[in-house]
Amino acid sequence: MKKRLALLLAGILAAVSLVSCGSAGGSGSSAADKASSADSGAKLNLIIASNQTSEENPYSLGMDKFKEVVEEKSGGKISVTVHKGTLGENESELVEKLEMGAANMIVVSPGFMTGIGVPEVDIFSLNYLFKSFEHWEAALDGEFGARMKEVVKEKTGNNFRILSYWSSSVRDYYGKKPIKTPADLKGMTIRTQSSKVQQDFWKGCGAVPTSVAWGELYQALQQGVVDSAENDYTSLMLKDHHKTENGHYICETHHDYTTRLLLMNGNFYDGLSEEQKGWIDEAVEACTKEEREVVYRMFKESKEKVIADGAEVTPFEEMDIDAFRAIAIPIQDSFAADNNMKAELEMVRKAEK
Repeated sequence: MKKRLALLLAGILAAVSLVSCGSAGGSGSSAADKASSADSGAKLNLIIASNQTSEENPYSLGMDKFKEVVEEKSGGKISVTVHKGTLGENESELVEKLEMGAANMIVVSPGFMTGIGVPEVDIFSLNYLFKSFEHWEAALDGEFGARMKEVVKEKTGNNFRILSYWSSSVRDYYGKKPIKTPADLKGMTIRTQSSKVQQDFWKGCGAVPTSVAWGELYQALQQGVVDSAENDYTSLMLKDHHKTENGHYICETHHDYTTRLLLMNGNFYDGLSEEQKGWIDEAVEACTKEEREVVYRMFKESKEKVIADGAEVTPFEEMDIDAFRAIAIPIQDSFAADNNMKAELEMVRKAEK
């Protein structure tokens, strides 16, 4: 009930969030009023946020690009305040800020939507759904990505609008010992995402999925609270996880080419003038290109950094990937059947180049 009320409030607050210079709130009772205000030269300030505090993180650089482009294209009629972890390091905090109108645009993982009645988004969490960055881009920028935008808009009453798809690179196993097959994980605790399909996969490998807050994971690995974890090179490198005893061995499972959502309240977006929408759309396209380029570049650079720091890496080519995929594919098929998403799953599989 609390979440539904928050969503209702978000719709109300979004309707009044066209603002004068420097303010996160504002007045106005209709889209027509906003358009009139925009045409008269009122300034719109957008507050955008991610949960990453590092200036080097792809999210940070992507949001900086959005600010640069939208302010330039609008001639200063839109200004942007960027928050890098300062509105919250947990994604749930950012979602709450967007719901309540304290942020206008955020980048977050899709998983939170399963708790508000959009179980379909867990398709993004299916391991081995994508086989490469190229496959991921083709699917998300094509028919599948367009379909998921429609699903989210419809299921959330337009309170969440996917503006674009970002990436947090590709996730790999790292732990206290090297692995090459699922059998090597038997009995090991692994910190993983809370998604059911993710946990089902690791259970299928014989591991024991464990929940640990991201900010507490370094200590958990250092003290042996968990045997292993899984994430992308850049994220684990920026947090020095590879320098802990239980993060020393990195094995390139490449199990999850990650999808992150660049979100705005759809009712807020629809209430903007066509000119404002055009500027925002141009900036979204530019910042998405920037964020992805940084992700791909930092994959290589971060891998080189962790190896230079002494981490031991088992390359993808030496892993028994077919054995891991054999566990993942039935989970994909079962999810699609249970959620009436066979067509969407087929869209992804056909997008592979």
